[in-house]
This record gives sequence, C-alpha cells and structure tokens, in this order.
Amino acid sequence: MRAMIFALLLCPVAVHAAPATYVLETQKSAVGFEADFGSNTITGKMPVTRADLTLDFTALSRSKIAVILDISGAQASFPFATQAMKGPKMLDADRHPEISFVSTSLTGTIDGAEVKGRLTLRGVTHPVVLHAVLYRQQGFAAGDTSHLTILLTGEVLRSAYGATGWADMVGDSVRLRILARIARVD
Repeated sequence: MRAMIFALLLCPVAVHAAPATYVLETQKSAVGFEADFGSNTITGKMPVTRADLTLDFTALSRSKIAVILDISGAQASFPFATQAMKGPKMLDADRHPEISFVSTSLTGTIDGAEVKGRLTLRGVTHPVVLHAVLYRQQGFAAGDTSHLTILLTGEVLRSAYGATGWADMVGDSVRLRILARIARVD
C-alpha cells in the first residue's frame, strides 16, 4: 500500500478549468478505519453504496462530495469485532443501515485540501473535517484528469454518535483512511 501511495505522489494532477462529475470506482476504493483495542488495533473496511462527486480544480470551494456507506457490509479485523461493531451498542446496523457524509466546504489546493462536512451515524449528525490529497492514477498521462485517486484521512469520536459499547476495551477515537479511485463522467 505504501509503495502505491509513493508511486501516486510522483504523479501530480494538472489543473483544468471546469467543474467535472466523477463516479467512484468501487472495486478499486477502500474506506478503512482503525480503533485502539487495548494495546492492539482493530482495523476494518466498509463498502460504499453511493458517491456523488463534483470537482472544480480551479475553485475547490465549488466542489461537492456526498457519500453513503453500507454498514451491513462492514468488516473488522476479526469476526467478533465485526459482529460487535454492527450490533446495537455500536453502529446499530439493523436500525441505521447507512453512514452518510455530505461536504459543506472544500478549501486548500489539490496537493492538500480540507474537506468539511456533516457525518450522519446512528441517526446523529455532527460536523467532521477530513484532509484530502488528490493524485492522478498511475498509468495515465500528465494532465489527464479522467482517473484520479483521493486520499482522505480524519478522525471521529464514536461516543459523539452514541456508539459507546465496549468503552472499557475499545478506544473512542476512530481513525479514517479512505482511498477513493474516481473516474470522470464525460
């Protein structure tokens, strides 16, 4: 994974003048998370149900991102953690099968942007800030923005959303690492 990120760093994105609509390449994307579990770390991933992306490279403030995640397809690094994570004390997948994120502002540059938005989890919505870097995918010519990769990182406190189960064993901070491969809709 680190080698792939390093290769992407060598492939900056050229800036184009008009807003463009992108679709998520779901099979090439990963919404990853991790939380402390005593002295260890629980890792996992969650599939994306839907992603609506409009990017304006000349004025990031006109860009928009909306994403919906499918809790039922979430997986943690071991089976008990997966079951507990989906249960009523954590994500409560039966009552709240989706997590959604809608951007409210994007600032910065393609080399380092701040994405502010509203995250809804367990029916509770709070503001969240993600940090983003945009890369041209390996194998595409310089200046070609048809296939891009976005690396988003951030952190949320699960207790803020009422996901308080097993607080004596699992840390409150959930660290996010989202690698999204996107393709421009022509």
